[in-house]
Order: sequence, then structure tokens, then C-alpha cells
Amino acid sequence: LRVSMPVVMMARTPQVSHSHKVSSSARLRGRSSVLLRLVPSKALATGPNTSGSSLEESHEAEIHATVDVPLGDRTYPIYVGTNLLLSQTWTKHVKGKSAIVVTNETIAPLWLDQCVDALEEAGKDVATAILPDGEEFKTLETMNLIFDEALKKRLDRKTTMVALGGGVIGDVTGFAASCYQRGVEFVQVPTTTMALVDSSVGGKTAVNHALGKNMIGAFYQPQCVVADTTTLTTLPQRELVSGYAEAVKYGLIRDAPFFDWLEENVQALLDREPEAMAYLVERSCINKAEVVSQDEKEGGVRASLNLGHTFGHAIENGLGYGEWLHGEAVSAGMVMAADMSVRLGWIEPSILERTKALLEAFGTPTVPPKGRITVEQYKALMSVDKKADAGKIVLVLLKGELGNFVITSDFDPAVLDEVLADYA
Repeated sequence: LRVSMPVVMMARTPQVSHSHKVSSSARLRGRSSVLLRLVPSKALATGPNTSGSSLEESHEAEIHATVDVPLGDRTYPIYVGTNLLLSQTWTKHVKGKSAIVVTNETIAPLWLDQCVDALEEAGKDVATAILPDGEEFKTLETMNLIFDEALKKRLDRKTTMVALGGGVIGDVTGFAASCYQRGVEFVQVPTTTMALVDSSVGGKTAVNHALGKNMIGAFYQPQCVVADTTTLTTLPQRELVSGYAEAVKYGLIRDAPFFDWLEENVQALLDREPEAMAYLVERSCINKAEVVSQDEKEGGVRASLNLGHTFGHAIENGLGYGEWLHGEAVSAGMVMAADMSVRLGWIEPSILERTKALLEAFGTPTVPPKGRITVEQYKALMSVDKKADAGKIVLVLLKGELGNFVITSDFDPAVLDEVLADYA
């Protein structure tokens, strides 16, 4: 399988709406080809104020942009903004009388009350399921805890599952929604950088298996995505920057101007400047929505979003799920993929160096731990990757100018062995 993809806007471009003019107050330096279009919009009606302060003293909800994922009669919006959890913007997508909010023990003390308050303000009966936190709990056993709670509360087919958390919660809840009573609706409320820029969009849901990551799951689209960047204010720095690797991916495979913007706005993103965070999420969601609209079930171009993931999943599994964050493994995996692309003569070394420099500036790993995973272990794990074809390793690699890729098994296996040996 070989797919080459230049940097072009796809035919079914997501619809993006903005409420107001652009603020120029943020320290954002970008190329003219990627315009900053984000500003505070007018406040939205919010649910009950649980802070104990007056409404005037509390933060009001603002939508910076709405990005549609165009999938015909299953098209859904991504709301990008601040303080959206308490707004009624997203609760209209919860159509039945009941909802179950699924979160984890880390997120629950921070954001669960706001999410439940918004749903109750909308007149919903709300149940909750609080799961253990960590990639190691992304399992069928953990997913059963959601079913246990839903059945105890006698939730019917008209209920909506709300995924409040990072990529693990989004994946497990989405998969549970696809299975519960043969399918109920769900809403994504991501609370990590990784989930906001990537995993909450596109309908990939799954749990891990001991022999491979995300091997048991379904394509199942949400009713909406609530990309509230306020939730990132409570995120530990390690979690924050690990998600930036997925944004770098978009620049490498299809959006070179976005890569330039990332290089020029590292400090603004490390400082969590609101306009920078909003633009990061909006631009990432536009890229993801464009790809998903063309190839929802990863029969072709959507596989490009797995740049660095075949190496990265092997790192995660080889080290043991939970030791490295997903974004950290992808960061090192993208460097390995770029390095292999250089050795094959497909890209200039400068692209590899820029990739390493950008990831290092964000503080994410560019090499896996030495001596922990052998070449043989890498190859065994990579051969059961979802892109593998009859046991043959298929990789997303870079080819040509920045922003272009190939999906291929047609490479010199000796070069892969050489790369793995150097990083093992």
C-alpha cells in the first residue's frame, strides 16, 4: 500500500465559524499562510455557578470557533472555547432524559461537578462512573465498570454517555457507548492536550490487549466535541506537552505552515497563553476533520495520522503500558520515522533536525530508553500493528518537502533494522 499526500485542502473542507474579530494581544508569531482568527466572543448562558461567587465574578463561557466534522447525516460540531463545561451549548446534544458521565479519579475532583451541573441544568438525570486513571486501565475489565453503573441505574437506549477526560477515557467511553444495548449516543469532553488536538475527534474508540494497543474497538462518532481549553489549566506540564507531539504530526504530514507556526510559538504554548492554545486546538481539529471526512474508517489517507505511531505503540507496549505517556512514545516514534525517511533518501536531513529541535523545545522525548526493547521485540510488536498487511510491517514515512508522506511496506528492510538497532 502506497499513498502520497501533498499539502492541499481536501474536497470536503470542514465548516469553521468564528464569533468575533481577532485579538492581537497574544504573543503569537506566525506565517501569513496560517492566520490567527481567535478572539473572545460574547458570553454564553451558563448553568449554575458552584463557586460561591457572584455571576459577575465568575468566568463566562466563550466560543472561539466551531469546526464541523462533515460526515453527511452524522456531521457533528467541535466547539473550541473557554469555560464551556457550564454552558448549555453542548447539552443540547444530549437528547434523552438521562446521561452518564464517565471520568477518572484524577479528573473527577477538578471538572466533574461542572459537567454534572450543566446536564442537570438542562433537565437531565445524571449518573456517574469514576474509573481508575492510566493507560494500564484501558481494558475490557475497566469498560465493564461503565456497564455496571449504567445497568444499576437502569439507563436505557436513549441515554447519552459523556466522556470527561483524556484519550483513555474518550476511547473507553466511546467503545462502551457503541456496545451498550447495541449502541447509545455519546459526547466527548476532552481534558488533555492529546485529546483536544487528536483523539476526541474522528470516532476511533478502543481498549488495549496484552498483545497490542487499541486492538479491540470500533469506529463510533460522537454527537459533539466540547474542546474547552480551560481544562488545560489544571493539566500537569508533562501531560500538557506530551499532546503537542500530535499537533507536530499534522505539520509533518500535511500542514507545513502549521509546523512553522508551532516553531515560532513554542513559548506561548508552554506558557499556556489562551489565544495560542485556542489556535492550536482549532487548527489541529481542522486538520483532523479534513482527513476523517475523506476516510472515516482508515482505508487510506487516515492512516497518515499514525505517523510515528507504529514505532510509538511498540515503545508503549515494550516498556509496559503506563510507563510512558502516549504522546511521549509518539514523539520518539516520529523522530524514528523521520530518521528512517532520511536514511531511505526520501527527505532532506533538515526536516529530521527541525522535527527533533521542535520536540525537544516542547520537552518531549526524541529517543526511546536505551536497552529496554530489543530489535526483535520492536519487530514483533510492529508486525501486529493495525496497519500491518498479512504480518508485513506498514509504515507512515515522510517523502519530499515538509508536509508530504507515504504509507508503505515497500522499503528496504535492512534500513528498518538499522534504525531499530540504533534506537534499541
